[in-house]
Amino acid sequence: MFYPLASTTWDDAEYAALDRVIQSGRFTMGEEVRAYEQAFADHFGKRYGVMASSGSTANLLAIASSFWHPDLGWRPGDEIIVPAVSWSTTYFPVTQTGLKLRFVDIDAATLNIDPDLVAAAITPRTRAVFAVNLLGNPVEADRLRAICADAGILLIEDNCESMGASLGGQMAGAFGYFGTFSSFFSHHICTMEGGMVITDDRKLYDTMLSMRAHGWTRGLPADTHLPVDPDPFVAQFRFVLPGYNLRPLEMEGALGRPQLEKLPGFVAARRANAAIFQGAFSGLDFLDIQQETGESSWFGFAMLLKGRLAGRRRELVAALQAAEIECRPIVAGNFLNNPVIDKLDHSIGSAIVAAERVDRDGLFVGNHHYPIPAQIARLREVVQAVADRF
Repeated sequence: MFYPLASTTWDDAEYAALDRVIQSGRFTMGEEVRAYEQAFADHFGKRYGVMASSGSTANLLAIASSFWHPDLGWRPGDEIIVPAVSWSTTYFPVTQTGLKLRFVDIDAATLNIDPDLVAAAITPRTRAVFAVNLLGNPVEADRLRAICADAGILLIEDNCESMGASLGGQMAGAFGYFGTFSSFFSHHICTMEGGMVITDDRKLYDTMLSMRAHGWTRGLPADTHLPVDPDPFVAQFRFVLPGYNLRPLEMEGALGRPQLEKLPGFVAARRANAAIFQGAFSGLDFLDIQQETGESSWFGFAMLLKGRLAGRRRELVAALQAAEIECRPIVAGNFLNNPVIDKLDHSIGSAIVAAERVDRDGLFVGNHHYPIPAQIARLREVVQAVADRF
């Protein structure tokens, strides 16, 4: 593939980390995971990090643990405001926990949730805004924090596509009550599978530790708010929350630290590629590109077709495939158009216009942690050639 969607970020350091775990004989979650959790929390300026088996399960862990938090008072049927464009596992944990999705449209320029529509969609049952930093681009965090503070609700973040992005000197994923991350192969760093939740809230942290491992109390800090049986023998198998098994592996934790050390360099390279992309694709009359908020970590390069290319996505995709340029829809498009929506408790809090355009005329190509000027130049040639046919 001349221009793939993703590529490996590993070198000898990652293989040495894997070998260290193999030689240790300890493969289930242990000290490697704990060391990575602390390093990750430190890097993003939060007190606590909890690793999960994936970014998807990080969302499940964070939402479910917030539901069972003793001080938040969330109840079945309470609403979580979400953007109409995101990945499926932004949404599924909300309804799987008994909460209700409330969809609002995105901003057509940034592709992130529209703060004005958020403010208008809040109801007495709203408990949080689950903001998604899409394709590396930070949300308008200051505005969303102010809206949430005025309404007495939480700002929470799905940052699975935007590790390393920042706004006003603060890292994306650290804007709100909690932030979630993914380290799947195609993301900014790779631990095979793996996810993370960061927070400053001690009770949420302890709740996540329990919920991640069956809802039991084994391994919790001695001063936890959760009820730990005083008999150490009984406490090994004492369950206090309706938890899951969302634990990562030691190999994944060991991979995390060398990958995290490389993250600033990866992001710098992605931003350098983005500058080339912006120079080649800005101001065209047949497509729009995602407008950056703060400093994007540029997961990929989104394009929204317009003018003579509007409605011509099929033809462009065919041309890109012929040129060995991988492309994808912009995440899941307008998620309300997915058949699974009939199985999810939800309401719609705004007109859905920009997300419909994304669904109809959007696509994105990959970005990488190394220079890709030739790939971007070829992309530009192919797109122009298709546009010139109409």
